[in-house]
Amino acid sequence: MRISRHPPTPCPQEAVVERASHAYRRPKVARTALATVGAASLVAAGFAMANVGTAQAADTNLVSNAGFESGLSGWTCTAGSGAAVSSPVHGGSSALKGSPSGSDNAKCSQTVSVKPNSAYSLSAWVQGSYVYLGASGTGTSDVSTWTPSAGSYQQLSTKFTTGASTTSVTVYLNGWYAQPAYFADDVVLTGPGGTPTTPPTTPPTTPPTTPPTTPPTTPPTTPPTTPPTTPPAGSLPKHVLTGYWQNFNNGATVQTIAQVQNQYDIIAVSFADASGTPGGVTFNLDPALNYSVAQFKADIAAKQAAGKRVIISIGGQNGTVSINDSASATNFANSVYSLMQTYGFSGVDIDLENGLNSTYMSQALRSLSSKAGSGLIITMAPQTIDMLSPSSSYFATALKIKDILTVVNTQYYNSGSMNGCDGGVYSQGSVDFITTQACTVIQGGLDPSQVGLGLPASTSGAGSGYVDPSVVNNAIDCLTKGTGCGTFKPATKWPTLRGAMTWSTNWDAKNGNQWSNSVGAHVHALP
Repeated sequence: MRISRHPPTPCPQEAVVERASHAYRRPKVARTALATVGAASLVAAGFAMANVGTAQAADTNLVSNAGFESGLSGWTCTAGSGAAVSSPVHGGSSALKGSPSGSDNAKCSQTVSVKPNSAYSLSAWVQGSYVYLGASGTGTSDVSTWTPSAGSYQQLSTKFTTGASTTSVTVYLNGWYAQPAYFADDVVLTGPGGTPTTPPTTPPTTPPTTPPTTPPTTPPTTPPTTPPTTPPAGSLPKHVLTGYWQNFNNGATVQTIAQVQNQYDIIAVSFADASGTPGGVTFNLDPALNYSVAQFKADIAAKQAAGKRVIISIGGQNGTVSINDSASATNFANSVYSLMQTYGFSGVDIDLENGLNSTYMSQALRSLSSKAGSGLIITMAPQTIDMLSPSSSYFATALKIKDILTVVNTQYYNSGSMNGCDGGVYSQGSVDFITTQACTVIQGGLDPSQVGLGLPASTSGAGSGYVDPSVVNNAIDCLTKGTGCGTFKPATKWPTLRGAMTWSTNWDAKNGNQWSNSVGAHVHALP
């Protein structure tokens, strides 16, 4: 369903669509979801949460220089991004000002001694856009919380429990890449205090952490790997709408990421290019879009913060990324992860329409997953013919990574006629074609929650196979509720069906967003 970078030409053949195949993967459980905990969870003046199973009264604040009254003493800020300022403050006469750049999120942190198997409460007062508060190294589940916009000081708070051998944790604050400065004050960590190996008699001038004692004079070329790589905003909804965003102008509406219709939960940036290194990929904004890299990153951060996910799509109709051995699989994983760090992408879409090697693509995606963690989104967009049998390379790849797959959005267009799961032959452009093909991939081993229906947003989005949004909605109802079916009606219902996908958000916008307004609303209304 991928479009070429040039204006489309009428083509009666079934196999030529403007956009490359998309694949879908099953939703990953809780993708770097940062729980948003109510500000009221910390009671006045930061009184402590006690040891697990034990109530202790009035634990003191374990954070040194919590109000930044002594400048940055006890704190380390990346790339010289932090400073103590006299205004605006929440309490006292000083506060932290963190100034992100295009390659740094202004993370300021402090390592604090704690006790194992103990409960803690963490809070801070913050002001600004995309401000994060968190704790890492807890030995259990690291936690963080954030606000997308605080015009005046508001309190962030969260809680965690330490692991059986945890004796220190790192508390941190950060903003987001290329966003305005943020402010923070009155950081409080309460709970039973640990015993430092050499207790200082005065507040330390440098924190007992691994970062350098002197901030680097120049920012890193890519964002550090220890902050979340994307603004957390909770996990994806149960049912999602996916749209491909065109990094080129071929006659569809030219959009920024910020202008993509709000109905889209996953936005696949199309496309990354082969780098010249086997398996490696790179990405550059098309100059024809007049879109700065800084604004592109900021728009991605804003979408992520709003609960959307922006991912990088690999391939397309003309994509030629080949992963045929372990070396190229490693290059793929490393280069995609680098793009995620650089731009803030949440994952990757596999849209290779010229074939793939199941063994090494699976290896590459697992390697990427090990780098990015459980929050990684993996989607796929195969052509219909690629998903007719579990033995086909695309289908086999999806099954091999089923435990880390988010959704497979098969392209139900530019396909011609195909056999359905009931043995019948159905023509594209009908409810029966869509439902019997979706039935095939579910019966072949994918979980319904990993199955999405890929359709073009308008007649300009594909050479053939366009259906009215109402037909897409009928197919969704047929698969999830057993209503709206054509001649084929599944023997069972699949209410957890993941959703739908379209090529592209740009063609949808060209058509007044009719597709996403109709199908998006229908998908999001599913129970």
